[in-house]
Amino acid sequence: MPILTHTVSAYPPCHADSCFMVGIGGCGMSGLARLLRSQGIEVSGTDSVESPTTEALGAEGFCIAVGEPPAELPAVCNSLIASAAVSPSHPLMLEANRRGIPILTYAEALGRAMQSMTGVAIAGTHGKSTTTALLSAALIEADLDPTVIVGASCPHLPDAQGNATGFRLGAEKIPAGPRANQPGLLIAEACEYNRSFHNLKPVVACIGSVEADHLDVYGSFDAVLDAFREFAKLLPAGTDDPSRGGTLIIGHDTAHRRDVTRGIDARIETIGFNPAADWSVAFEPTTRHVKLTHKGNFAAAYTCPMPGDHSALNSAMAFALADTLGADRESIVRAFRTFKGIGRRLELIGDRPMPSGGTVRVYDDYGHHPTEVEMTLRALRQHERPQDHGGRLVCVFQPHQHSRTRFLLDDFAAAFGQADVVIVPNIYFVRDSEAEKHKVSAGDLVDRLRSRGTRAMHLYPFDAIVEQVEETCRAGDLLVVMGAGPVWEIARSFMERAPAAAPTSV
Repeated sequence: MPILTHTVSAYPPCHADSCFMVGIGGCGMSGLARLLRSQGIEVSGTDSVESPTTEALGAEGFCIAVGEPPAELPAVCNSLIASAAVSPSHPLMLEANRRGIPILTYAEALGRAMQSMTGVAIAGTHGKSTTTALLSAALIEADLDPTVIVGASCPHLPDAQGNATGFRLGAEKIPAGPRANQPGLLIAEACEYNRSFHNLKPVVACIGSVEADHLDVYGSFDAVLDAFREFAKLLPAGTDDPSRGGTLIIGHDTAHRRDVTRGIDARIETIGFNPAADWSVAFEPTTRHVKLTHKGNFAAAYTCPMPGDHSALNSAMAFALADTLGADRESIVRAFRTFKGIGRRLELIGDRPMPSGGTVRVYDDYGHHPTEVEMTLRALRQHERPQDHGGRLVCVFQPHQHSRTRFLLDDFAAAFGQADVVIVPNIYFVRDSEAEKHKVSAGDLVDRLRSRGTRAMHLYPFDAIVEQVEETCRAGDLLVVMGAGPVWEIARSFMERAPAAAPTSV
């Protein structure tokens, strides 16, 4: 039975080393909770909603308050760890301050965990979760036994019940390869929001892309560049031996590499579709065939597990990192061959039968930046090719944050060129002020889309959108639901409304 409670009296007696986690149900936070407990720390926590993650944690023996936060922290609590979504005015944050309990962000706590391990940090505006997941699969296949924290559910990282998670506990020492007996590998995403990745302690890192995002925090693209440069400086000095010292693998044409790497001492290798890159990628979209060369020499050929140029680049980045960490190349290719994807990243939900016959294929994707939207829609059109049989590409896109939508409104309007129909729910309100909320609306995006000739509409609530999707979609269409908020519910609801099969005549 999951241990879920709303009463602080149910918390178990704590050891001298104990922490309480606010937002424990998130992918990263739940993985960190498991890692800390493996190190002998007593961990309890709270989350605003019950979820498969909180249920799984409860089944593993964690004590969690779900729903309204408990009235107070446990009697013995040495630290509080808060997710990035938790406000400083949260009641438990205020109580921790009153009691003098140290408060750490998720990134600060993850950085402390990295200090005693061989940290590998996956950074970049796009592709962090997919690259991290692919890298973890390759290292597992190569018997390097990594500890992994991914911000998405991964079928290749199951819990004891076989459910996909974003966590794996690995070895205390690297068991094989050129880094054998070095501290165990800790693979994690390095999120740039609010400069949180500056808290990490990586030995090896990558930066796949650098674009304008989180401008509510940074204010300008120059500040974003500065933040990535400071992140790169965290790496130790490099050596001629890639198994020693710091290494940065950075996008040749996608990450402003000259600005970002200026003044850093780590060993640097570039990666990209440019033949001049150290790791040069050739990709054929129709077959998804990838050919990878390293400094002019053949490195590997494989079929990319997911469609799209961006997926090919993510897989190549994971390959280069795994190779740098000592994985044999045959194992990396085997891992990619059996990779089953991750939750909400070009995730195929299924084929939905339509009342008049035929089906609509449904995808779910986390993309919420204009570049991600454009890359995902282009990849789906290239891979599924609905136009070849009279179908259309229908997109339900929920903008994430009013500030992001306002700052990047023109870029968003230009990102939907591959879509035939776009339905826009209300903007997902998170991390912004009430004043910001009134500066832009979903209707503004729809107006921009219509001015570019895109068939677009603004609808809310989700039930109304499901009804509209039912009315709009026809057999042969491709439906993709996109956004970082709860918009995934629309894809699931549409699938659940599938018409019942006609009775079989006897």
